[in-house]
Amino acid sequence: MSATLYQRLGGHAGILKLIRPFYIDVRQHNVLGPIFNSHIKDWETHLAKITEFWALQTGGESKYRGGFAGAHLKLGIQPEFFDHWLALWDFNCKRSLAETEAREMSALAHEMGRRLKKVVEGRPWLEIGTK
Repeated sequence: MSATLYQRLGGHAGILKLIRPFYIDVRQHNVLGPIFNSHIKDWETHLAKITEFWALQTGGESKYRGGFAGAHLKLGIQPEFFDHWLALWDFNCKRSLAETEAREMSALAHEMGRRLKKVVEGRPWLEIGTK
């Protein structure tokens, strides 16, 4: 049996090694920084929640229980912000992970971004599962 992406990343600790520098970059980004910095007051709690989210997405055990789309809708984000977020994500995946895992994590993020962008654009929920 082959290892899950979660296992290949090194579990929760490995995911945190990816997302910690990623969110440092996000906080300093000229477009994304103001959004995240105005809404997130406790970064350690946020990082723990995001680690749980990525654990679930990569096939690991997780305490994450959803609310992904709803959490983003209340932020007032615009569809074009996704390009910035995904560019930073891809950069961090490439600098922090082995090539295969970087490619898989980027693919997961791009798919989630595509779906969430449809929600932000106000498209019907029925379209989320379509390309």
